[in-house]
Amino acid sequence: MDVAAMRASFAKAAATGDEAPLYFYSHLFLSHPETRRMFPVSMAHQRDRFFHALGDVVAHVDDLDRVVPVLQALGRDHRKFGVVPEHYPAAGASLLATLRHFDDEWSPALERDWSDAYGLVANVMIEAAGESADQPPWWDAEVVTHERRTIDTVVMWVRPEPEFPYEAGQSVSLETDVRPKLWRYYSPASAPRPDGLIELHVRAYDGGPVSTALVRRVGPGDVLRLGPPIGHISFDAESDRDLLLVAGGTGLAPLKAVVDHVARYGPPRRVDLFVGSRTEERIYDRADLERLDREHGWLTVTFAVSHDDLSSLEHGDIGEVVARHGPWNSRDVYVAGPAPMVEDTTARLTAGGVRPERIRSEVFAPSRLSPGLDGEVTE
Repeated sequence: MDVAAMRASFAKAAATGDEAPLYFYSHLFLSHPETRRMFPVSMAHQRDRFFHALGDVVAHVDDLDRVVPVLQALGRDHRKFGVVPEHYPAAGASLLATLRHFDDEWSPALERDWSDAYGLVANVMIEAAGESADQPPWWDAEVVTHERRTIDTVVMWVRPEPEFPYEAGQSVSLETDVRPKLWRYYSPASAPRPDGLIELHVRAYDGGPVSTALVRRVGPGDVLRLGPPIGHISFDAESDRDLLLVAGGTGLAPLKAVVDHVARYGPPRRVDLFVGSRTEERIYDRADLERLDREHGWLTVTFAVSHDDLSSLEHGDIGEVVARHGPWNSRDVYVAGPAPMVEDTTARLTAGGVRPERIRSEVFAPSRLSPGLDGEVTE
């Protein structure tokens, strides 16, 4: 398989902007009209996600150890759309038609490589979906509490039925009847609990239809749908190393779940949680984090602000504040938040001697709305 040629071919289609996604969906819906019902009425928030997702797959198609576990999770996850094995060849045919249309150097060899690569992806996903047939394709989850913490941020607790299996650090896709067929990823802010409740943090972003609905239109008693969990930040619950957790914005959620996991299940370890914000009033979960700090002697929570001269909290970008409190060379490190914050913090930590393989990160940012391998997004 000539991966370099495949990447070059994909780049040609991606360079057309909206044209390639529009061609793909037009081809798919005309050739297989039955697939249209799986997508939202408006495609404005869907158009290019398939191609971003496919680009991720192609970029790593020669690294099966990395790609296969992700594809297996996505195969399980896609059951919520009503995807069945017969749909995969339809999408594959439309994909090849699109790439062929936008590549003036298309060749039989390139078509074979793309066909083989897509066949591998489809087979892995179909097999994983079949193996999870005893699980529901989604879980109904009643909103139990819905607390507005800032003008654009809520903390809510939901109760899924039946029992929802997940781990701290994972993400789940979520759909509401207010925005049907638009699924968005959110990371639970709590580890699995005996009562089954899950804590979710949501910030409304301009242009974010699901996040805005969850903040402004959803309330107690409403029922959401949760897709199967997918590993994102990949918390290593078996490690007994002390932890450094660095959060910005709603990137706090998966890191708070890690704190909750240590509190509930161990093993005992030292945990330092740094929470960064532009201003003090934007630290939406401060009261509960201070409660956790008081209750657990192994936990230290440090708040920092970057644009608030009147605040008595530590000042500076969160990466700078974390570096000031170092060194952190012996820690497992988890960083979650806006892309610039994640990149800056990671760079400062590696410059300070933390081994890169000890750092795990995830981006939470409105400008990202970025797709995972399945083409869905985190708002």
